Amino acid sequence: MFPLYLEKLSFGELQERSSQLKEKMSQCTLCPHACLAERAKGKIGVCRSTNEVFISSYGPHYGEEPPLVGAFGSGTIFFTGCNLHCVFCQNYDISQLRHGVKCSIGELAEIMLKLQSRGCHNINLVTPTHFISQIVEALIIAVEKGLEIPIVYNCGGYESVDTIKLLDGLIDIYMPDIKYSDDENAKKYSAAIDYWDAVTEAVKEMHRQVGDLHMSNRGIAQRGLIVRHLVLPDNIAGSKKIIDFVSGEISPNTYLNIMDQYHPSFKAYKYPALSRRISNDEYESVIEYAATTGIMRGFN
Repeated sequence: MFPLYLEKLSFGELQERSSQLKEKMSQCTLCPHACLAERAKGKIGVCRSTNEVFISSYGPHYGEEPPLVGAFGSGTIFFTGCNLHCVFCQNYDISQLRHGVKCSIGELAEIMLKLQSRGCHNINLVTPTHFISQIVEALIIAVEKGLEIPIVYNCGGYESVDTIKLLDGLIDIYMPDIKYSDDENAKKYSAAIDYWDAVTEAVKEMHRQVGDLHMSNRGIAQRGLIVRHLVLPDNIAGSKKIIDFVSGEISPNTYLNIMDQYHPSFKAYKYPALSRRISNDEYESVIEYAATTGIMRGFN
């Protein structure tokens, strides 16, 4: 049994999903880069990772959206590496420089159980895409040992629909960060090809699986979709098109966190348009536009 909040999967189904994900990693097609790196043989993919899992830290996190945090924190596991190469990444030491320690599948399962025992409301997998095969293996072990809190897939949105389909019934809460609606900017600033097509198709599949966000009587997220969007200077992100997509093609009841905390980091100083914070007017114009669509905003 798989005692999470979605459909219960048999042990055989879990093993089959795990095998399929491992096969996708053998010549890696886990994400839209489809770089074909033989990661199981120690080859490094676009994500700068082999098949060895590295994490930078784990523990209760109180800086996430309130329905994830609750009273006892979101049980975050920060994975090193990333399938995006954002020049302005504020966690670049983890995502780009890969500062962290190696973690076996068994150790990863024990971390999940430890976070549950500390009272965390969920297991929050931060940047999980490139390690999702190993994560599912760890989930199988952890579930057999009593893991039953929701699983959060906290990603940058550059996802393969085929991979996301293999997670149907395993992930309770999807939390993609829709970064761009402009493909040229996605390529220039994050090295992502055809980002808009990839993110829109992936988010549609995520919503198909889990629907709008459902919370307990105590306001704790149980399942559903949360969308993040970081406003960038000079409308580099194409924010209004993103809002139109979420409100019109996903659901007007989507919880959309429109974030204003952009600041130049990592290599942003090399790009004049990204070398400053956003202005209040830039942020407010996005918020005002969101209000005209009727989209449900939350958490900011």
